[in-house]
Amino acid sequence: MAGDPTPASRGTGTLARNVVVFARVLRAAGLPVGLDRTVAAVRAVDAVGLEHREDVRAALAATLLGDREAQTLFDAAFEAFWRDPRLVERSMAARLPAPGAGGEPTSEPPSARLAQALAGRAAAAVQDGDGDAAGVDRSAAWSEQERLKSRDFDSMTVEEFREACRLVRELPAPVDPVPVRRWRTARRGPMDLRAMLRGMGRDPSLASVPRRARRVRSAPLVVLCDVSGSMDRYARVMLHYAHALMRQRPRVAVFTFGTRLTDVTRALRHRDPDEALAHAARAVEDWHGGTRIGPSLDEFNRHWARRVLTGNAAVLLVTDGLDRADDGSLGEAAATLARFARRIVWLNPLLRWDGFEPRAAGVRALLPHVDRHVPVHSLERLQDLGRALAEAGQARPRWRAGAGSTTIRQ
Repeated sequence: MAGDPTPASRGTGTLARNVVVFARVLRAAGLPVGLDRTVAAVRAVDAVGLEHREDVRAALAATLLGDREAQTLFDAAFEAFWRDPRLVERSMAARLPAPGAGGEPTSEPPSARLAQALAGRAAAAVQDGDGDAAGVDRSAAWSEQERLKSRDFDSMTVEEFREACRLVRELPAPVDPVPVRRWRTARRGPMDLRAMLRGMGRDPSLASVPRRARRVRSAPLVVLCDVSGSMDRYARVMLHYAHALMRQRPRVAVFTFGTRLTDVTRALRHRDPDEALAHAARAVEDWHGGTRIGPSLDEFNRHWARRVLTGNAAVLLVTDGLDRADDGSLGEAAATLARFARRIVWLNPLLRWDGFEPRAAGVRALLPHVDRHVPVHSLERLQDLGRALAEAGQARPRWRAGAGSTTIRQ
C-alpha cells in the first residue's frame, strides 16, 4: 500500500468494493461487522487516502472493530488481504490493491477460520449469493456437510475434523427453560386475583378475568468434560461446542478432568474460538493422560458445586466412564453430584456401538445417578442434545434411600 497505488486501486468504486470484501472476510471469520461499520470504513479510507499504510490500517480498525480481543485476528486478516492479492484472487472476482515496492513477507492466517474466510466464504459473498459465478458447486458442499453429520469424530480425517469443529459452533444451543417464581400475564393459566382486584378498583363493572403464568428462563449449564487419552477428539469437539454455548446463553461453566479437575470457563470466554481453545489447552495440564473420574467429581462437589450448580442448573457429563481410580469413590461422588444438580445428562461416545453393555466398573457406578445416557460421537447426536435435556426434565427422577445405601436416581 506504500508507494504509488495500482490502477485497480485508483478508482473510488474499486476501493470501496475492496473495503466491502475485506469487511465480509472479517464477518466470515467471526467478527460482528455490520453494514453500518462497512459504510463507515469506506468513508474513512476515502478520507485518509492510500499514501500511508498505517493510516489505512488505523481507519479500518477504528471503524470495523468493536472489541480489542479481535485485534490479533484483524491484523492477520489485514496483512493477508492487502499485502498478497494472489491469496484471494484465486477464489474472488474482486481485484485487490497490490503492495508497493519493498513490501514485507506475506503473513500467514493465524487460524483455520481466517484461511477459510479468505479462500471461500468471502468469495461467495462478493458474488451476492451466485455460487455458480464463482465456480463453487454448492450442492456438493451441502452433500459433504450432510455426510459429516453422521461420521464418527474419531474416524474423521484432519480436514474433516476441522470442518466438524467449525460446524459444531453453528449448532443451535439446547433449550432448557425452567420456571421461576415471578409471574407474567398470560391468556391461559390460573386466575390473577391481584390484577383482577386492582382492575375492579378502577372500574367496578370490569367483567374480564386476568390470567397469569410462571416466567421461564434458561437454566444454568455446567459442562464436565473428560480429556483423557481415550476421549481426545471428543473432548476437543465438546470444548468447541461449549465455547459456542457460552456465546449463545448465559451462565455456562466448563470444567475438564483427567487426573485432576481444571476450570476452563474463563479461558473459553475469549471471543475468538481458536484463541479460546488455545488458552484452555494451556490451562489443562493433564490433557491426553489418565482418568480419575471419582476423585475429580469429588473435588468438583467439594469446591465448585455450591458455586455453579445454582438456579436449577443442569450438568452435561462428557466421558466414556473408563475410570482408572479403583477406590470405589465414583459411585458416592456421582450420587452427591446428583443431589446438587437438577438433572445430569451423560454424553458417552461408547454408545455409538450397537452392542454396548455397561461392563466397566465406572460405567456401572455412574448409570444409577444420571437422568439420560446418550451418545455424543457425531454432529447428529449433538443436535439431539436439546431433546435429551427436555426428556430428562419430563421424566422426573424418583428418589429412594435404603438402610446403609446411598441415595440413587432412577
